[in-house]
Amino acid sequence: MTTPTDPAVPAAPPALDFTPAPGAAPFGRMVLAQAGAEVRATLRNGEQLLLTLIVPVLLLVGFSLAPLIDMGGGSRVAFLTPGVLALAVMSTAFTGQAIATGFERRYGVLKRLGATPLSRAGLLMGKTLAVVAVELLQVVVIVAVALALGWRPQGSFAAAVLLILLGTAAFSGLGLLMAGTLRAEATLAAANLVYLVLLGAGGVMFPLSKFPGSVRPVLELLPISALTGGLRTVLAGGAALPWGALAVLAAWAAVSLGLASRTFRWE
Repeated sequence: MTTPTDPAVPAAPPALDFTPAPGAAPFGRMVLAQAGAEVRATLRNGEQLLLTLIVPVLLLVGFSLAPLIDMGGGSRVAFLTPGVLALAVMSTAFTGQAIATGFERRYGVLKRLGATPLSRAGLLMGKTLAVVAVELLQVVVIVAVALALGWRPQGSFAAAVLLILLGTAAFSGLGLLMAGTLRAEATLAAANLVYLVLLGAGGVMFPLSKFPGSVRPVLELLPISALTGGLRTVLAGGAALPWGALAVLAAWAAVSLGLASRTFRWE
């Protein structure tokens, strides 16, 4: 005969606890999940993929191979590659982000995200990480194409990265400022218009020296001109740190992000 304390008697299984235990995921995991969703949405959107990746590559290949730019004997691909890299940053951080965020606000996506455990800071960090991830893909593709076309970069890699990060901050601030104050349709039209104007007047495809001297000082203060000129000075001229371009981009970043944080509407 056995007793309840006899070792031969199997112990009773532990009681299962079905008590709900709700709770948010760690902040870092939420930010990474949001960034992943943003990247997937960008890469699945044909129009944004065309704007952020295909158009810059086509411009680089077309203008490098066709004698449309008189470089006075210099290498066309060496002149164009820094400008196309700057254009890729603008297309992702400014144009693509402004349009996507504007329509997210219109359709209530941002309002619904605000009801989740993801904070406003987490949402902005997720969007920023997504922009940087897409830019990294753009840089890899554009540099690979440029190297295949005969480009041989020089200068400081760290200086180029610093310029791209400051340019990303400046254009992100401008994109969020536009998306947070204008209606979605107005943001779509204005962002594309600004993209085309800066493409033509920002020194991307044509040197600023081709423009009249009266407007050149104004054009040099544009963020796309500063980013293009800075990258060109580093990657083509071998300069260390283009302080003038860095100062212009830092000023645009500070002003645009400051205004965006004050005026952005989430609904």
